[in-house]
Amino acid sequence: MDMPYKTGILILDSNKVGDLLPAFNFGKLIRLAKTFKVQKYSNGTIKLRNPHINFMDQDILYHLALGSESHDLIEMFHDVKFVCIGGTPKRMEEFAYYIMKEIDYKIPSGTQLLDISQFSYRYSMYKTGPVLSISHGMGIPSVSILLHEVIKLMYHAKVSDPIFFRIGTCGGIGIDGGTVIITEEALNSDLKSYQELTVLGKKVRRPGKLDKRLCDELLAISRETDEPYETVSGKTMCTDDFYEGQGRLDGAFCDYSEKEKMSYIHHLQRTGVTNIEMESLAFAALTHHAGIRAAVVCVTLLDRMRGDQVLAPKEVLNEWQRRPQKLVARYIKKQLGLIPQLPSIPELSSPCQCPHTTVMPVKSPRRITMVQQESQSYD
Repeated sequence: MDMPYKTGILILDSNKVGDLLPAFNFGKLIRLAKTFKVQKYSNGTIKLRNPHINFMDQDILYHLALGSESHDLIEMFHDVKFVCIGGTPKRMEEFAYYIMKEIDYKIPSGTQLLDISQFSYRYSMYKTGPVLSISHGMGIPSVSILLHEVIKLMYHAKVSDPIFFRIGTCGGIGIDGGTVIITEEALNSDLKSYQELTVLGKKVRRPGKLDKRLCDELLAISRETDEPYETVSGKTMCTDDFYEGQGRLDGAFCDYSEKEKMSYIHHLQRTGVTNIEMESLAFAALTHHAGIRAAVVCVTLLDRMRGDQVLAPKEVLNEWQRRPQKLVARYIKKQLGLIPQLPSIPELSSPCQCPHTTVMPVKSPRRITMVQQESQSYD
């Protein structure tokens, strides 16, 4: 009988494998396995690496203001194919309207895109057909919280083979502002490709791996259009801090010289680092741990070899920030079988362009009220 999941990894006691094989006793084989970690079922849906979820009355996605029993998550999210996350609510709202136009997704007359997580007051989430657009805040803690709950959302909604993107900004290392960088590998501040967590007092390391084929596909798509800027790939260093952790001279504290700072930046360049930001490592580690294909696409706001402060005019920065969105949108259109077009991101005069909101499918009005109240209970 076929097993309902993809092949896992067995790590066996080498002293007992010889005894096992002649008998071909699968029951004994499973009992002797030290780990058997399956990331997806055969239909591509997520298999959570947490057995406790199945024993819960309901799973409240606290920071998204959603719940597995209060909302009909399958009805709301089952058709999702792409999850795009970025720093600010405004940027991801604009991306939601942009991708809606690019994939020609129609919403009912008299409705507007709804911020699904509006009652959490933490993140913003918009759904346009098969695309989720979500803000993740700033830094590893914020993006980690979001990803835990979004990965669980994919599980509860029985989403098949979702692809995750982080669309953001960064500082370049010897790379001009406005350049789009696709992350090949996410590094920590020690230039190691893993995220280290403390779990129950013990150090746990998870690889900062991203999908190489997805990176290559994005690079290939970037070469199909005649854009007036470069798109490159490289290693991304992810830090826990914007100022001292990135060797800036303009923070409230600085206990090193400009010469020391420049020596460090040149060292990063020699080791293959192309850019610095604050979320890619957690994004890569968590999506890889969940078995989800993922990519990080950022635009540089400055070359850190030339300075520390972002000095480009606001209108220039706004145009630069649309560049990763355009690349990801082209990828999504290709995957959906749409005719590629040179996208243009419209300026939004206001967040609301329609007079009414859409209605979320709910399972239990009582439970949804409870989830909203729980999510609003914060200092």
